Amino acid sequence: MEVKKNPKADLNRDSGLFFVIGLALALFITWRALEHKTFPSEEQFVEILEVTEDLKEEVPITETINTPPPPPPPQAPEIIEIVEDAAEIEETVIESTEINQETVVEEVVKVDDVEVAELEEEISVPFSVIENVPIFPGCENLTDNEERKACFQDKVQEHIIREFKYPPVAIELGIQGRVYVQFVIDTQGHITNVRTRGPDVGLEQEAARIIASLPQMTPGKQRGRAVRVPYNIPVIFKLQ
Repeated sequence: MEVKKNPKADLNRDSGLFFVIGLALALFITWRALEHKTFPSEEQFVEILEVTEDLKEEVPITETINTPPPPPPPQAPEIIEIVEDAAEIEETVIESTEINQETVVEEVVKVDDVEVAELEEEISVPFSVIENVPIFPGCENLTDNEERKACFQDKVQEHIIREFKYPPVAIELGIQGRVYVQFVIDTQGHITNVRTRGPDVGLEQEAARIIASLPQMTPGKQRGRAVRVPYNIPVIFKLQ
């Protein structure tokens, strides 16, 4: 049986070619769309400075002050009188105080007339090794040195508890800690050289005040001689 249809009238003959062409166009358009870039327009501003050459300066009008000329100097008198000075002036003679080889020294100081004063050296003996510890008021009846040491320490603790006042500023700020106090009992029994070291200045001042208020004691002795006795004690400030 013969085909009666004309081969040129077949619509599917070139469909593959058209598909490839359409695909190529679509890819080309997509590529151009992706590569397309836009740039914002930049506006340029030009500042122009105008300078005027014709500058006129206004000079203020001032008033001239006429000052009078200074007065002429006084004229010398026509006749000059010469007065004779008849007063006699006594000249003061200043004698030289320099000493030369011909000067004789009449007064001779004898060696026996020179008094040599002995300078007593203050000796410091630690509290733990001193022969006779300082006696706190109220511990005089004790004769043993160890008992006097224990009494001294107890009396100092009682004095600290009795005189203790927590600084109000330290209470508000919540400051607490241990203040180390070092002081010296001198040869007269007085408290001297109070030194403190602690976490706060207010606590150090309060500890120094308490120790400085200790009463006068009987000074410590080493080999029968009054000596300086250093002593260390901690003062604890604690908030409850």
